[in-house]
Amino acid sequence: MIETLRVGVARGLIEFRHTLTNAQDMWGYLFPSVALLATLFFMDDARVPGTTFSLGASALPSSIGMLVALGGLITIAQYLVVDREDGTLLRAKATPNGMSGYLIGKVVGVGVMTLASVLIVLVPGLFLVDGLRLDLGGFLTLLWLLPLAIVATVPIGASIGSAFDNPRSFGIVMLPMFGLVAISGIFYPITAMPGWLQGIAQIFPIYWLGLGMRSVFLPDALASVELAGSWRHLETFGVLAVWAVLGLALAPALLRRMARRESGSAVAARRRRALTTIGR
Repeated sequence: MIETLRVGVARGLIEFRHTLTNAQDMWGYLFPSVALLATLFFMDDARVPGTTFSLGASALPSSIGMLVALGGLITIAQYLVVDREDGTLLRAKATPNGMSGYLIGKVVGVGVMTLASVLIVLVPGLFLVDGLRLDLGGFLTLLWLLPLAIVATVPIGASIGSAFDNPRSFGIVMLPMFGLVAISGIFYPITAMPGWLQGIAQIFPIYWLGLGMRSVFLPDALASVELAGSWRHLETFGVLAVWAVLGLALAPALLRRMARRESGSAVAARRRRALTTIGR
C-alpha cells in the first residue's frame, strides 16, 4: 500500500509538471480564473443586498469554493473519460496496483492544479476587492474544509467519469453543473432565490463549499445575509461528509466495473469510431 501511494503521488506530480508545460492544459486552467477575476472586478461596485459590503468581495470566497468543487467533480471526470479513450486506463489496469496508483496520481495532480487555480484567483483578488480577512478561526475552518471538500467531490467526479466512454458525451454533465453553480449563491446571495431553488442547491456540495469559504474570508457580520443567519459550519460538515461517504462507497465499485470492461479491442473500437467521426 505504501509503495502504491508513493507511485501514485509521484505520478500526480509528474502530471502536474506536464500540465505546466502544455499550453492547452494551462489555458484550460488559466482562462476560467482570469475570466472570474474580470467578473469580480466589475462586481466590486455592487453591494450585498441590505449591506454596504462589496458584492465582489462576497463572491470571491464563493468562487474559490466553486473552483474546488468543480475541480473535484468535473476535472477528474474529464481525465478519466479521455484516458479511457486513448488506452491509458488499459495500461494502468495491466500493471500491479496500476489502477490504485492511477487514481492516487489523478487526485494529486488535480488537487495541486486546483490549488494553483485558487491562488490565481485569490492573490490578485485580494487587491481587486476590499473587505476580506483571514483570522485564526477562519484558518482552522480552512484546515478541515479543504480536505473534506476533496474527499466529498473527487470520488463523485470519478464516478461520473466512469459512466462515459466518449469525451464528446461529457457535455451532458456540464449544463447541470453550471446550473447548480447558478443557483448555489456563488455570485449572488441564495436568499434572493425562490425557496424551491434554495432547497435544490442545499442538496449539493457547491453551495456548502461556497458558504464554507465565505465563512473563512468574510466578516462574521456578513453571516446575517445567509440562510438561517449563520455560517452553519455543522451543517456544512454534515452535508459534505454525506457526499464523501456516498462517493467513497460508489466510486470503487464503478471504477472496478469500468476497469473490467477495458480491453485492447474496446480501445481499438473507440479509436475507429473517432477516426470515422473525424473523416465525415
